[in-house]
Amino acid sequence: MRTLSDEPTTLGDLIGDKAALVVNVASKCGLTPQYTGLVKLQQTYGPRGFSVIGVPCNQFMGQEPGTAEEIEQFCSTTYGVDFPLLEKVEVNGEGRHPLYEELVQTPDAEGAAGDIQWNFEKFLVDRDGKVVARFRPRTEPEDPAVVSAIESVL
Repeated sequence: MRTLSDEPTTLGDLIGDKAALVVNVASKCGLTPQYTGLVKLQQTYGPRGFSVIGVPCNQFMGQEPGTAEEIEQFCSTTYGVDFPLLEKVEVNGEGRHPLYEELVQTPDAEGAAGDIQWNFEKFLVDRDGKVVARFRPRTEPEDPAVVSAIESVL
């Protein structure tokens, strides 16, 4: 994997022994205001061994068209994003990033696995690197189910 600033990294390097919420993000989506909740999760749970990891994706109606610099600028200035952002990747289809090859195997609360439905789909990874929960795009970051799941892995 690569960071948004084009540095090589791994999920292990990014989270170490922390739990993480991996989210495919986009700057021009109706769900983009979820960045506010993601930043709050980072601020609340970061000190307890947690990190949000944003993964920009332009596969859903071209809602993340920007360059790495534009994405970084938008996220930091508009929402104060202070969690790691990875390079823009594909989360579905033939070009699906290997990270998402693994993530999409995890079922949501209703038992459905498979393709990412839209921007802001969320995957909770525990401290051992196991994907323990999947939340669909319309589930807000501060939804009680998300908060409870995060607290259970800290």
